[in-house]
Amino acid sequence: MTLHPTISDITARIAERSRPTRSAYLKQIDAASSRNHNTDRMGCANLAHAVAGIPVDDRFKVITQRAPNIGIVTAYNDMLSAHVPLQPYPALIKDEARKLGATAQVAGGVPAMCDGVTQGTSGMEMSLFSRDVIALATAVALSHDMFDAALMLGVCDKIVPGLLIGALHFGHLPTVFVPAGPMPSGMPNKEKAKVRELAAQGMVGREGLLDAELKSYHSPGTCTFYGTANSNQMLLEAMGLHVPGTAFVAPGGALRDELTREAARTVLGITKSKRFAPIGRIVDERAIVNAMVALLATGGSTNHLIHWVAVARSAGILIDWNDFSDLSDVVPTISHVYPNGSADVNQFQAAGGTGFVIRELLDAGLMHEDVLTVREGGLREYTREPALAGEALTWHDAGASKDESIVRPAKQPFSATGGLKLLQGNLGRSVIKVSAVPDDRHIIEAPARVFDSQEALHKAFNTGELERDVVCVVRWQGPQANGMPELHKLTPPLAVLQGKGFRVALVTDGRMSGASGKVPAAIHVSPEAAAGGPLAKIRDGDVVLLDSVTGVLRVKVPEQEWLARPAAAMPEALRQGNGEGMGRELFAGMRRSALMAEEGALTWI
Repeated sequence: MTLHPTISDITARIAERSRPTRSAYLKQIDAASSRNHNTDRMGCANLAHAVAGIPVDDRFKVITQRAPNIGIVTAYNDMLSAHVPLQPYPALIKDEARKLGATAQVAGGVPAMCDGVTQGTSGMEMSLFSRDVIALATAVALSHDMFDAALMLGVCDKIVPGLLIGALHFGHLPTVFVPAGPMPSGMPNKEKAKVRELAAQGMVGREGLLDAELKSYHSPGTCTFYGTANSNQMLLEAMGLHVPGTAFVAPGGALRDELTREAARTVLGITKSKRFAPIGRIVDERAIVNAMVALLATGGSTNHLIHWVAVARSAGILIDWNDFSDLSDVVPTISHVYPNGSADVNQFQAAGGTGFVIRELLDAGLMHEDVLTVREGGLREYTREPALAGEALTWHDAGASKDESIVRPAKQPFSATGGLKLLQGNLGRSVIKVSAVPDDRHIIEAPARVFDSQEALHKAFNTGELERDVVCVVRWQGPQANGMPELHKLTPPLAVLQGKGFRVALVTDGRMSGASGKVPAAIHVSPEAAAGGPLAKIRDGDVVLLDSVTGVLRVKVPEQEWLARPAAAMPEALRQGNGEGMGRELFAGMRRSALMAEEGALTWI
């Protein structure tokens, strides 16, 4: 299939824009690849320390046989349900490596926080920055510099982007990502959302709300809605960094174990292949565009308009929100998974899953097929689903959609365009996830009510002050202000207002992830208010237009009046409060150095 001309043009402009930085990056990884073997370049004391903790037979393989040594970077903890299944993976990987005459070591662990646990608390203000902490920890792990390949064990929101950023700074290493799979389906996501809305109105008490939440999040595995964690898995498949079809296979079974072993076989195969493809070569502008297309086609998490900018930058590739927006104009939405539809990711997997989506996009000329992946067969391998035939792994074509209410052919999409839109105007630049928003709510025009915190909005809702058409502006939520937390707890009260017939919207320099749901939300507004952005000028009563059809976000104040209006300063008490307690003092340097959301909110440049 011929590549769509818009996909080709956008890829070409990204490549041209990135030429100096990409060239410098490739020069760096080529220099690292050209060094002597790790055991030859290490001093005797260094090497002795490196193997002191492993079995004697493995020491012999590393030192005498110069066998390939896999560095495992794991995000395991039992705080995240999604990461609990990772616990036995290192043992499986080491066992498989030994069978193949190689070795594996846990090079290091990285922190992994659960946004579900910290949502609405001060801990959430460290969530975005934890991505860069994870990248730093990945670099620390791999800096032992005695590995021939790497396996990255992680699933959730900031963990996968952090691991990927870290891995790309060791771009000379063959690297495969190893996921864990979703938990079994519990209470349907729409039922859970309804209980939350009832609780926001005081119609369901704590006991009833807790019962619903426990039925939704109930066992090891990833949460089953299509938020950032599951969007991560879709994007890694689209970039060819998984064993094909691994993303949404349930944890704990024989198939999942064999896929984990296959990850070890795959990364060792790269080290021995004439088609040697380290991760820094795989992740080029074509792979980044493929990930962007997959995100748009599935209505994935808005967080990736921040994270993938940072990921791309780590490989010397420069992308921006214009690229996402222009791709969205030609990429159809071909899957509906909650909050975009009623299905969860287990139902998505059963209907065709990642293999169906990637095949449809390839066959429609919307993805680059001429890319490197961690598999010899290239991206076409990712159109198949894994299964066990006895004890052996096999793959079969994803076939036709098993449920067209969940996944549809590219020629018969849910929407002719992607699920994410760029908004621009005198309030700055912003993004909105429109795939879950009803058609009659794509344009909202209403007076503003300005809040300095999400707690203030909740208070106004509880006292009935928002029972009207209103655009709620929640500012001082950007990276420099307080670390740019997710504001999921705003969804239930705003959904209640919308359900009562009011025309409501949210405008914020904070984040909403993939769970903003049916309420129109202009998020990631850049520049942020704390950096002097336009949200610092807006006042109660100003009429705000959010138009996701034409891509406009503006306040309807006469131009000269708007230009002359002074920007409010962030209240000092709020700034001080954002930096104290729960370890937030340690992140002061990150808040000071963070770039804008559209620049990936990077803290390390």
